[in-house]
Amino acid sequence: MASPSTAPQTPTPVVVVMGVSGAGKSTLTAALAAHLGWAHQDGDDLHPPANVEKMRRGEPLTDADRAPWLAAARQWIDDRRAENTPCLLACSALKQSYREGLRAGRPGLRFVWLTGDRDVLHRRLAERTGHFAGPQGLAGQLTTLEPPAPQEGAIVIDIALPTERQVERVLEALGLAGRPRPA
Repeated sequence: MASPSTAPQTPTPVVVVMGVSGAGKSTLTAALAAHLGWAHQDGDDLHPPANVEKMRRGEPLTDADRAPWLAAARQWIDDRRAENTPCLLACSALKQSYREGLRAGRPGLRFVWLTGDRDVLHRRLAERTGHFAGPQGLAGQLTTLEPPAPQEGAIVIDIALPTERQVERVLEALGLAGRPRPA
């Protein structure tokens, strides 16, 4: 039997729900967190005020704009892992380099990619209230998006599915199907 110091460590589960604005990242992340009892964070809340103002105006963010936001997202993940707390993060992670930065040094981190019809995304953004990202920024996000390559192993979920079915599909893909909700 291996001693505790030499026993293989299973990495703390981390799941990043990614996609463009309006895909339902926050909704799915919250639903998964409720089902699993995991910590969760909406990446929008990690943006610096200057980014929020740019997005409010419909201006696309640059890589330089996103750098402090991605650093905050990595720090949030690292803090949860230091606590050995499984977690979920809603984060657009539009470029492969952003996803690589989130994954670097964080074994076992998985991505769930919410994807779907542009018209559905536009309608959702037009109908949503109380959020800084509106339909005027969708074109920039879709231009920036680099869909995950097969080797990234992202779990692909259609935004047209009801949230409950999205949760089921993610749980199945993660090998957590049938896991009871926490008390």
